[in-house]
Amino acid sequence: MPGPAFLHGEDVTLHVVEDADVDFLCATINDPAVRAGLAFARPKTAQAEREWVDSVADPDADDVHLLICADGDPVGTVGLDGVDERAGIGELGYYVAADAWGNGYATDAARTLADYAFTELRLHRIQAKAFAGNAASKRVLEKVGFEREGVLRDHWYRDGTHEDVHVYGLLEPEWRD
Repeated sequence: MPGPAFLHGEDVTLHVVEDADVDFLCATINDPAVRAGLAFARPKTAQAEREWVDSVADPDADDVHLLICADGDPVGTVGLDGVDERAGIGELGYYVAADAWGNGYATDAARTLADYAFTELRLHRIQAKAFAGNAASKRVLEKVGFEREGVLRDHWYRDGTHEDVHVYGLLEPEWRD
């Protein structure tokens, strides 16, 4: 059972990440279909995932990471990394289990966390990155209102080739419009 709900979207709730979520998180992040859209290539052990959960559960951490749940069941995670309150920036990231793709969960979670970032954390800018070949992730960002700002050419190496990474940004005044 997920931890307490922290934010409510239209179709998802975003919950505090807890130790009980480690098995789901580890299985999901190691799924080859999910991992293909993420910027890492090494397997993640349950111990490494538990350490990550401990780090994001720290109430003094600047970053925000939440478990995405639909109908009470975990389907993925969403977070803000690199939160810099002085500069008013953070980077959005998310992933959803392959069997939950196509339901709008990532879009709802990203929209909900963006609203929290602008209204509660008072951030001015959120950025995100997506592999050039990850049409679904780029579509999520565009539905939320992010603008593609540029391309990091041959920025990431995976599956034997270099791949471009698209950089997206969303500003607080655009969010209010």
